[in-house]
Amino acid sequence: MNGFFSVFAGWLIDGTGGPLQRNVLLTIKGGFVVAIEGLSYGKDYSTAVFDFSHCTLLPGLVDCHVHLFMSGTADQELREKQLAYGFEEVRGIISRHIQEHLSHGVVALRDGGDYASHTLRYKNEWLPQERHPVFLRSAGRAWRAQGRYGRLIGRPPHHGYTLAQSIALRDEKTDHVKIVNSGLNSLRHFGRETPPQFSLGELSAAVHAGERLGLKTMVHANGPLPVRLAVRAGCHSVEHGFFMGRENLEEMAGRQVFWVPTAYTMKGYAEQLDRGSHEADIAQRNLEHQLEQLLWARRLGLPVALGADCGSLGVHHGKAFHEEFKLLMEAGFPVQEAVRCATLNGAHLLGLEKELGQVKEGMPATFVVVRGEPSSLPESLSSPEAAYVRGKKMLRDSNILCYNSECYKANS
Repeated sequence: MNGFFSVFAGWLIDGTGGPLQRNVLLTIKGGFVVAIEGLSYGKDYSTAVFDFSHCTLLPGLVDCHVHLFMSGTADQELREKQLAYGFEEVRGIISRHIQEHLSHGVVALRDGGDYASHTLRYKNEWLPQERHPVFLRSAGRAWRAQGRYGRLIGRPPHHGYTLAQSIALRDEKTDHVKIVNSGLNSLRHFGRETPPQFSLGELSAAVHAGERLGLKTMVHANGPLPVRLAVRAGCHSVEHGFFMGRENLEEMAGRQVFWVPTAYTMKGYAEQLDRGSHEADIAQRNLEHQLEQLLWARRLGLPVALGADCGSLGVHHGKAFHEEFKLLMEAGFPVQEAVRCATLNGAHLLGLEKELGQVKEGMPATFVVVRGEPSSLPESLSSPEAAYVRGKKMLRDSNILCYNSECYKANS
């Protein structure tokens, strides 16, 4: 429905981090929220089209770090096959993953890259045809140093060119720049740091090259030095940031650099590895340390945006975002602040703040409705009562997701 209608909600979390609102009526016209009213006794609300008085309403969710070409499956044989698939095979996988995100209330995605730019091609060639009601931003292929970690998601600079020169060539019309500046976290040695992949000068020139193209830069970095170089180079977001330390957190807060912590990746590893093994124990310690850093980030006022790193081992598309949300609350974020990290902060990072992130007058009507009080979050996000994108209603019926009279299998 894209005309004039109203929605009555028992609770509203508007995405700003402000206080909860009780018993609100949203009036929607032409896909926009034109009025938000509190309950007035004696007023006739019978004209409300949708009664969600038993539900909580919040903005549509934004996952700021996904890899749509990969599944979170623990089946190693299947994972290896997916890494060798051509576009025609990957296209169906990407489509299913988008459906899984939508069925969990995630309406905007920032992809961190894949080895063949499958997601970027999907966005440009197939997303309009599939008509998924999702905002998708893609890095195409990430940039990594020659011989260093990142082969599955990117490539080194072009032969004979610097990193900045390679970015400036813009052989792919990407939505942002992704740079890998460290390796993975060790599951053998707690807190071990890998050397940076690029120098401060190389990173600074690369960030500026992206900015001249109107692109933000996201940097994969773990450990004090790789993160420090990324932050001082002027990156717009640090991805992962495990073991980066208090000084980096303080500097990021001062510069208002976004942090996408992807904490659930370590829980995913811990749950997939043999219980009681050394690797599982290290993964759990990594997770606990990341939650401690999140506590400091909140105290410092560092802007956190949620991203689950879906596609990593044990990190399933859609579902994992709620697990990341849960970890944020375990780290000390009240529900309103956790919602801000999952909505408005992500919208700002993706440059979509005029499209989504808040429920307020004048904004497009893009929001999720979940059963129960706010205290039911994030578990209630596993099966939203309904969702609206630009004023059009999506319905969840069993494993079918319907949008504007179009239906998609949600969990195939």
